Amino acid sequence: MTTNQTRTLGTTGPQVFALGLGCMGMSALYGEADRAESIATIHAALEAGVTLLDTGDFYGMGHNELLIGEALRSAPPARREQALVSVKFGALRGPDGDWLGYDGRPEAVKNFAAYSLQRLGVDHIDIYRPARLDPNVPIEETVGAIAELVEQGYVRYIGLSEVGADTLRKAAATAPITDLQIEYALITRGIEKEILPTARELGIGITAYGVLSRGLISGHFTADRQLAGNDFRAHSPRFQGDNLRHNLRLVDELRKIAERKGVSVAQIAIAWVLLRGEDIVPLVGARRRDRLAEALGALDVTLDAADLAAIEDAVPADAAAGDRYAAAQMAHLDSER
Repeated sequence: MTTNQTRTLGTTGPQVFALGLGCMGMSALYGEADRAESIATIHAALEAGVTLLDTGDFYGMGHNELLIGEALRSAPPARREQALVSVKFGALRGPDGDWLGYDGRPEAVKNFAAYSLQRLGVDHIDIYRPARLDPNVPIEETVGAIAELVEQGYVRYIGLSEVGADTLRKAAATAPITDLQIEYALITRGIEKEILPTARELGIGITAYGVLSRGLISGHFTADRQLAGNDFRAHSPRFQGDNLRHNLRLVDELRKIAERKGVSVAQIAIAWVLLRGEDIVPLVGARRRDRLAEALGALDVTLDAADLAAIEDAVPADAAAGDRYAAAQMAHLDSER
């Protein structure tokens, strides 16, 4: 596999390094994380040339934005200047962490942005996107509010997250859309049917999260692993009982290919996503420097036609057992409708 070190997010977006760093796990949903190691990992990513840092204002109820802000302030000026911060907004949560819905009203958009700018310690957000579609607010109104923030200099680019093809078209007719952030991996390929072709038709890039399926196809997850109650995977259908055992058998088949190539399972999985197109930027959710180094090694993996065929045989499309979210969360995904 060969890949340019920089890719462009759609026809209207910035150039970014071939991989982006998803920072959510440093604050929420995957058990405890070490603050010092998280900041060191962000610094290591910037030093390696990674430019895209992804967060959400609801990750740890603001904790993640504060963490990234601290990391940027303590990074060398040249590295800090190269960073592009992508922020998701709109998810409503209670003090106990409960999910309360989504708010895409124009006045809420601007309110969320004001708080994010303060927590991050920046004068603008590079890419701003609703975390999910608010079913009570037309996407044109939400995107229109972000477009006003662009005009005012508080936001540079408009993104979307987990929306379907129809919503993509409506949003793109309202204002230039840089990219769609959506789950895409060897065992999560639903976007290939309609969403990815639509994004390409409209010149919208893809930032692919979950490229290792929350660690499931990283090669590091085992069937006997005990998950903390605050770990998202403890309640995720793909990590339960027979589903988990089935999915780990897929990983075992992928491991055979990785061993023949002399690389890790995670590197094979990331390299596969990289090969899906120059308009796709995988987000890796590394929380430690060693996992980041492993992910960056995917850039040096070469996959030929025979390798790709073997990968497809080992992990066919729709081979995963279990939905990627629990039923209540799936109901909020416009991309699944």
